[in-house]
Amino acid sequence: MRVACVQLNSGADKAANVAAAVALVRRAATTGARLVVLPETWTYKGSHAVLEDVAESIDGPANTVLAGLAAELGVYVLAGSIYERTARPGRYANTSVLFDPRGAPVAVYRKIHLFDAVAGAKVYRESDDLEPGGELVTADVDGLTVGLSICYDLRFPELYRSLALRGAELLLVPAAFTEATGRDHWEVLLRARAIENGCFVVAAAQWGVHGGDRWCHGRSMIVDPWGTVLAVAPDGVGICDADLDLEAVERVRERLPVLSHRRPETYSL
Repeated sequence: MRVACVQLNSGADKAANVAAAVALVRRAATTGARLVVLPETWTYKGSHAVLEDVAESIDGPANTVLAGLAAELGVYVLAGSIYERTARPGRYANTSVLFDPRGAPVAVYRKIHLFDAVAGAKVYRESDDLEPGGELVTADVDGLTVGLSICYDLRFPELYRSLALRGAELLLVPAAFTEATGRDHWEVLLRARAIENGCFVVAAAQWGVHGGDRWCHGRSMIVDPWGTVLAVAPDGVGICDADLDLEAVERVRERLPVLSHRRPETYSL
């Protein structure tokens, strides 16, 4: 299976962001990609003061464009994430939707871990506007079980172990990792999640400056179950892609059967 990451520099212009994403999904499909992954907040990356104006439902205009594109191209498309309106006024979810080659939504995941942290000189508080999700999500992609996550989730290994125990063989990580954290942690964490679970990891990232003073690290990456980096996107807007040897998961888990060697009864809290 060939997979591709779309790396974007999304800003405050939703129409421009959607147009850029569509062009790169089309480009990825021409390489033979069966699964195309977009980054976190692909439709809008700007001031949270106007989230009410830019937030959508999961079947809103932006995702509808991607659903139609998935059907037209006959590929799976992970709509990295959008700001989704919730039942609470002024509160939103950071929500990812996976579309199948018919354009049907086959999985919806809402970011569980919210980024309330200091990165470089900037303070981030997603919880000021966002509601955390509360459900693990896996889906089937041509017989391969994929596990969904978003950005800051990457720092919580128990989430990915739980996905692996539910059968996940490929972990999807749409992200907008800050430059301050990404330059030291991004690749290390992606490879660790792959190694410790014997899974492929496909991580599509935002890159560049947003809002004038906030930088995203980029370096979208595809990692195999041994922790080998198969592809990485250079700085800038574009794609990276790789062919996945789907038998690699079984081979690695046979050599290092960590999932069956677990002894949670000895260290569960």
